[in-house]
Amino acid sequence: MASMTHRERLLTVLAGGIPDCVPVTPDFSNMIPCRLTGKRFWDIYLYNDPPLWEAYAACAKHFDIDVLMSAYYLDMFPPAAGTRPEWEHFIVFRSEERIVTQVSCVDDGKRVWRPTVDVYYVADTPTRGVKPEKIGLPPVPKRYEPLEGVKPMGTGPEALKRLKGCLGDQGLVGSPVAGTLALSGPEDIYRYYDNPDKHEQWAARRIEAAERRFARVMALDARPDFLSVGGSGTLVFQTVEIFRQLAFPAVKRAIELATEAGFPTHVHSCGPEKELVKAFAEETTLTVIDPLEQPPMGDCDLAELKRLYGDRIVLKGNLHTTRDMLRGSAEDVVAASKKAIDAAAEGGRFILSTGDQCGRDTPDENLRAMVETARTYGRY
Repeated sequence: MASMTHRERLLTVLAGGIPDCVPVTPDFSNMIPCRLTGKRFWDIYLYNDPPLWEAYAACAKHFDIDVLMSAYYLDMFPPAAGTRPEWEHFIVFRSEERIVTQVSCVDDGKRVWRPTVDVYYVADTPTRGVKPEKIGLPPVPKRYEPLEGVKPMGTGPEALKRLKGCLGDQGLVGSPVAGTLALSGPEDIYRYYDNPDKHEQWAARRIEAAERRFARVMALDARPDFLSVGGSGTLVFQTVEIFRQLAFPAVKRAIELATEAGFPTHVHSCGPEKELVKAFAEETTLTVIDPLEQPPMGDCDLAELKRLYGDRIVLKGNLHTTRDMLRGSAEDVVAASKKAIDAAAEGGRFILSTGDQCGRDTPDENLRAMVETARTYGRY
């Protein structure tokens, strides 16, 4: 079989066909691209220098992977001017190791501060929504300075065009239209149990929002290649029953609309995912699901999922990101990659990937070993 481009390889798999080799897409969407820039992490996460999507595209080309990338960090449909408060960002603390920002606005002549801060590190991903008291800062800063020099990340439909142009034939770009995550923390859980009379209303609103978002995406001149309908940690703060009650109806509607329009759909949900695979494979026409994490982070057995659902849904996963990718040798990665290919590649509908988010210090040789194994051992 003649060699395919990255886009052709992925489109073939998503359509249920047999590509020239198993596509390979290790999840390194944040930390590794930042490391490869050689810059401080706050340059990327805070100052957009370069924007994270640009760093990711460069990293994908550096390792020559098959990109299946959801543009979740692009504000595709920003609100019209004047529809949000005029919030300003300030630096309330800085050192050689971190920068802390807090947001404020002037209301009726008085400056009001948000009750949380965001912490940006020199060599780690940010921590957002932190109570300032937890890191030794006052709720209302005594000293602060304007946050200046932030480069535009890109908003609106033009941002999607730029991202697709930057990525080229390296792969596919998706846009979110719905999400599997209705509850994402302790406060949401309390709100859920305190308001049983509102559950149906919340679910209905999510369906309406998904339909509106889908219509806006379909009206774009340059459309995404697929639509994202997932959410990190779906079954961490939600039971399966809560997911089915609040989130699943909207996600099912989005998948239905996308399928009718000929668009592939994608779910990313780290953590426990076995029950999600079952629901999506048996009750929807979802195209692809990841990262199918192994224990202890998840509950997925790749060979079992392939046996049960591999003829109905594209499985994307699931090398262990710490044991194999971070701490293992290149030989360990080759062995794990071959095991995953043996478990799930037969008949197609498989993309070799990792569990959720490879760590910052994952050796480059391990990533290259994974890609090379897919290109050679993963041939049909």
